[in-house]
Amino acid sequence: MINSNLDITSIELDSVFDAHVHLRQTGQLAELVTPHLAQGGISTAYVMPNTIPPITTTKMALAYRAELQALSPNTEFLMSLYLSPQLDVEEVQRAKSAGIVGVKSYPRGVTTNSSGGVESYEIYYPVFEMMEKLGMILNLHGEVPSNPHDGTCVLNAEARFLPKLLQLHQRFPKLRIVLEHATTRNAIEAVKSCGPTVGCTITAHHLTLTVDDWAGNGLNFCKPVAKFPDDREALREVIREGHPQFFLGSDSAPHPITSKLPNHPSTCCAAGIYTSPYLLPSLASIFESALPPPTSSSEIRQILSPIPLNRLNGFVSTFGRAFYGIEKNEKGHTLARDDEKIVELKITGERDHEVVVPFWAGRKLGWKLNT
Repeated sequence: MINSNLDITSIELDSVFDAHVHLRQTGQLAELVTPHLAQGGISTAYVMPNTIPPITTTKMALAYRAELQALSPNTEFLMSLYLSPQLDVEEVQRAKSAGIVGVKSYPRGVTTNSSGGVESYEIYYPVFEMMEKLGMILNLHGEVPSNPHDGTCVLNAEARFLPKLLQLHQRFPKLRIVLEHATTRNAIEAVKSCGPTVGCTITAHHLTLTVDDWAGNGLNFCKPVAKFPDDREALREVIREGHPQFFLGSDSAPHPITSKLPNHPSTCCAAGIYTSPYLLPSLASIFESALPPPTSSSEIRQILSPIPLNRLNGFVSTFGRAFYGIEKNEKGHTLARDDEKIVELKITGERDHEVVVPFWAGRKLGWKLNT
């Protein structure tokens, strides 16, 4: 394949919409990481509600948005509610009236702060019916919990969730649903089969990682985990197509380094990869087929086919804004080639626990964001 990207020295982008970000709660990294959205080129951010405690009411969502807005005044924050038994039809109506965009579903126990998540969707059908009527969005973390009795584990949890996606779409065909952070070819095909009321976010890191990159490396561990090379290629293929149902949702998820690389052998690694500070330059590099460095001198890495850089604007701006019905603002950006741009080894806040390692720490990106 001829790499037509080599002749491109700069990329003009419309206002960037990241349809899936984690900013934590104030006092727990929010002050450190929220300003990084603008640093990474993000104009509009859709904020996930799995804080501690989770954002379960309109009042909580509005208070959270005010806190975030104070930390990053030039960023547009779109808010969501956490799907829980407290959420009823009346609260959905209040949320819509207050400008809340959607409701996020987490299967119980599959990812960070999901202990209060969903076990069955049927009890929420009245809520979904009202959301469909009001034009709100249902965001799905597309995994089922691991289960030793039926063989479910992190590698097949997404594939086993897809029948639930199809069932929800068939029951509520006009409800806009987003399958979040897809990682498999099966997920891509399932979303395509549903038509334009079902969208799908794809992260930057899943376009470059596979299972080999996170097995034994906590910094590359996230939920859902990166899968096999063919799954990674399916994600790249659908962006290469310029398919409008698939758009950026970074799932940028900061954790203190002590949670990502715990010292105690019995402590589990936190799931999440932090990409916000360098998101757009990283994506340009990833589109050009960049891979993580080998973990050993003997490792042979698969060569990836590039994604045309002219697909970047659709992926990071046009398609997501169209699905969510969000007008673009005037905050466009220019990416320029820069062989000297290096990702920081770590980002440190004012508190002792606030040390975060970003994705590709210490790596040259080849691109920089012109402000």
